[in-house]
Amino acid sequence: MAAPYRRREPAPAESAGDPLSDVLSSLNVRTGSLSGFDAGGDWSFSFGVHEHIKIGVVLSGGFWLSVDGGDWLELRAGDCYLQAARASFSVASRPGLATEPGEPVFQASRTRIVAFGDPAASRRTRALGGSVTFLDTTVALLLEGLPPAVTVPAGTPEALAMRPLLELLMAETASDRRLGGAVMSERLTELLFVQALRALAAGGSGHRLSGWLGALGDDRIGEALVLMHQDPAHGWTVAELAGKAGMSRAAFASRFRALVGLPPLDYLQRWRVLAAGRELRTGDRTVASVAARWGYGSESAFGNAFKRVTGVSPGRYREGAHTQGTLPGGWPAAPFRTDGAGRV
Repeated sequence: MAAPYRRREPAPAESAGDPLSDVLSSLNVRTGSLSGFDAGGDWSFSFGVHEHIKIGVVLSGGFWLSVDGGDWLELRAGDCYLQAARASFSVASRPGLATEPGEPVFQASRTRIVAFGDPAASRRTRALGGSVTFLDTTVALLLEGLPPAVTVPAGTPEALAMRPLLELLMAETASDRRLGGAVMSERLTELLFVQALRALAAGGSGHRLSGWLGALGDDRIGEALVLMHQDPAHGWTVAELAGKAGMSRAAFASRFRALVGLPPLDYLQRWRVLAAGRELRTGDRTVASVAARWGYGSESAFGNAFKRVTGVSPGRYREGAHTQGTLPGGWPAAPFRTDGAGRV
């Protein structure tokens, strides 16, 4: 597993005003090294619960995926896919086959591309993937709304945009001795993950996402989210945001909560805390200066708001308490957990 790394964190004034970019730039993640399989004939494996998001691509052939015993999802050559954290899953050349435990097969392999099945079979499947683990629990709510398994289908503009990344990925797995290979694996895995989220937020073939990602595609609520990200320290009111969105206060508040899962000002407060927390863990600014930068009138007001969202004080958060457990208010450590499965 690759070691954690952290990006240079932009100051609030440098915010893109693009909610997806802002949140993605705030992610504190660990990416795993690339691995994959080359399978022939009929096969079926089951795997236990894993603690990370899985991002993968089908290079050739195709296979079927079931997460937590749910419906089988067909994956074809060129498809990219995301799998939920904290979930078991099965993969098979086709549904209905008897499964065997997959962990021993993959753990016994000395290569990153694991070969199994019938070596003489003309029908072969090659797939490649990596893992993404969130080290900061406060981002979980913002990334809820995806099914346990979801794909970016081959042939869509979003999938075609991934093609250069896939070519680099295939080159990286051709040898375990390429200089800088570990760093390339980290960056390419993350770029694939970001591109997949962009594709999902864009809507693709019409699969409707719930939660914050789905709200980005709503003309009026999406506009309000952009405004809050463009100027998060502003003293926004629900009435002001509703006016900007061209809606009545009541209609705006109801629609915002239905799509995002939080009232508008609760969302704003949590986003301010998430962004302020990013500064606390990556910089050397004082708590008081961070509080003022994000629109809080005093250090105590900031501290109270921060603890309501994260369950810990700003000081404890800076020391690393944000990476453990489940936070108050329904912010689980593992995102991507809803019912159903679908294609974008």
